[in-house]
Amino acid sequence: MDLTSVETLARGLMHRHGLGSWALVFDRAKRRAGMANFTKKQISLSSALMELYSEQEVRSVILHEIAHVLAGPDHGHDAHWARICTQIGGVPRARIRNAPAVQPLWIGVCPHGHTVERHRRPRSVQSCARCSRSFSPHFALVWTNQRNGEVLRPHGKILLTY
Repeated sequence: MDLTSVETLARGLMHRHGLGSWALVFDRAKRRAGMANFTKKQISLSSALMELYSEQEVRSVILHEIAHVLAGPDHGHDAHWARICTQIGGVPRARIRNAPAVQPLWIGVCPHGHTVERHRRPRSVQSCARCSRSFSPHFALVWTNQRNGEVLRPHGKILLTY
């Protein structure tokens, strides 16, 4: 859904539920669709995910966050929040099932073929958590950028570009 339509829908739903004084912002989150910030009195939506979601999924996220605001900061995803979410027409779930996801920019592969996904460039050498519970250089990950093919290989404690 395009962000202009998302903004129109969100502001309409926020106004309908008495949140006219709350701000609406878009952020760069890749793993969470929305967030209610009580300190700043703002609802934040992931621009990347909103562009991937259908109108029904976007509406669900917005109502989910509105329910958080109406329930108050101490309720999380408890029964009180779920009741409010249902009353305003939302689905009281923490996640949307089978929703599209932003593809990771970096994929790390260990010597045994296990993979790890990241949205940000790794800054230090990391090892495979499936192969070793603590850091082990024997299971160091080799990272590949999915856009440009850049490869980061471990060299001691630093990553070198190849």
